[in-house]
Amino acid sequence: MAAKGPVVVLGAGSAGEHFVGALRRLDSDVEITVVEHQLAGGECSYYACVPTKTLLRPGEALAAARSAPGAAEAATGDLDAERVWWWRDQVTDGRDDSWHAGWLSDQRAKLVRGEARVLEPGVVEVGERKLEYGALVVATGSSPAVPPVDGLDEVEFWTNREAVWAGEVPEGLIVFGGGPVGVELAQFFHRMGSKVTIVESNDRLLARIDPEAGALLRERFEDEGIDVRVDVKAERVESAGAGSRVHLTSGETLDATRLLVATGRRPNVEDIGLEELDLEIGEKGIEVDGRLRAGDDVWAIGDVAAVGLLTHLGKYQARVAAGDISGRDVVADYRAIPAAVFTDPQVGTVGTMEGDGLVTASYKVEGGRLSTYERPKRPGLVKLAADRERRVLVGALTVGPEAGEWLGQLTLAVRAEIALDVLLDTIQPYPTFSEAIFNALLELESALAT
Repeated sequence: MAAKGPVVVLGAGSAGEHFVGALRRLDSDVEITVVEHQLAGGECSYYACVPTKTLLRPGEALAAARSAPGAAEAATGDLDAERVWWWRDQVTDGRDDSWHAGWLSDQRAKLVRGEARVLEPGVVEVGERKLEYGALVVATGSSPAVPPVDGLDEVEFWTNREAVWAGEVPEGLIVFGGGPVGVELAQFFHRMGSKVTIVESNDRLLARIDPEAGALLRERFEDEGIDVRVDVKAERVESAGAGSRVHLTSGETLDATRLLVATGRRPNVEDIGLEELDLEIGEKGIEVDGRLRAGDDVWAIGDVAAVGLLTHLGKYQARVAAGDISGRDVVADYRAIPAAVFTDPQVGTVGTMEGDGLVTASYKVEGGRLSTYERPKRPGLVKLAADRERRVLVGALTVGPEAGEWLGQLTLAVRAEIALDVLLDTIQPYPTFSEAIFNALLELESALAT
């Protein structure tokens, strides 16, 4: 199903950019136009993944140094906030998107800046300009979702966008939401010197991930001094002095100089004319098939597609959509979608941990046995899930230092359906955290034998 004419991409974020590169590799002649009303490079480059991981790194490095005898004696100072902000600015080019615009130009893709709106099938309007397309790729991303808390719209609050571009360390910070965004930013501001409280409506942190991960993270947070409140909601918010007061459903009240709302995201599907197309749009975004097709001559990729909210997932979908548009026989395979939460300790996940016919087993890195450099040693975890009948890995959970990096071989094992016997016969380097994978596999082998 090759494109019958020019390709128009709505959104120059990570998914949109990656699509352009993928399509250009497959088709050197097709005309590509990208429409963007904010910064080319998108949310990940300026308000999410890149600045967040940059901000987290100084606190992580300092904590690691203080856990290494010899280095601990040298690491006696505090984080320098001004230098932390400076490094964030350097990594993100101060929110100057000229590099991204230049890269699109190098791909012979035209960047049109402005608000796009579909006028009718085959035509997109940007200001006074009309763009005809043979293929439309919707890559408009997502925005922070704000919960309906009484009084919240009457006080000043941060979302991830304002938080990652803060130029101050608030004395007190209340974080609504204990998901990935909430826990990452909560730990960052705590390590920068804020008194932080997390308010989570579910009964644990990281509610969409295996309970053992949330339990370990909560233990670490509370050891550090972060106040974690679970199974409770914000009922009402009001101004109080120089900050805000939050009334909880438990009857308690909390005061802070800043509020951070990190309660999820919503797909950007409104006010762009998608109702002119025969698409199925739900709460999670635009429904797509395995080739990322959303309708006649329309594809959706990234956060706006109703699959998942991960930058690398959007890039993968971009490659599938580009292959489909250029006439290749491609279908997305979501069995092994890795994800990492960049707290300290990190939390990594891939595949599925629950379902009929699955067996799970855990190996706890008790006291950091595989970590030769930490004092005091910290706990970690590798938890695996396998299909009993096929004896292949279908899911994994990792918790520990750089746990997201442990996912590489596990992601490949799930995606390639590598036999458990082969995984057990794989040599893991010593002394590394990947040894824990072998120990977890031994536990899994025992569980499968029962």
